[in-house]
Amino acid sequence: MRDIDNVLARLSKSTFRQRFKLRKAEKDYLARKGLSAMREHAHGFVTKRLAMAKPPDDGKQTPMKGHPVFVAQHATATCCRGCLAKWHGIPAGRPIDVDEQTYIVAVLDRWLSRQVSKDFEASEPRLL
Repeated sequence: MRDIDNVLARLSKSTFRQRFKLRKAEKDYLARKGLSAMREHAHGFVTKRLAMAKPPDDGKQTPMKGHPVFVAQHATATCCRGCLAKWHGIPAGRPIDVDEQTYIVAVLDRWLSRQVSKDFEASEPRLL
């Protein structure tokens, strides 16, 4: 596992990863449910879709849109075991342990929190 801020800085330079942004429906859902619920959803998705040694349809198990956590997974390279190995140093081919699952949820939480902060800053009136 790597330092979250360092990984997010590296990911921000990836043309592919940069294109993932929350759409209006996903922002509205996040605003309605809150970050705490997103952490719970993230934990569930990681447990059910990524944590086993060989997830079914690995590389295709995470939709590209439809839920804030799905978008965050692609933006943060936590969408499949190959991306987790390449970007986060979590090897494929073995189950993901509890500490690694906690780390993945923290990565997703950090990215979603930043999205909320950006939206808040963009909505703030500017003082002259």
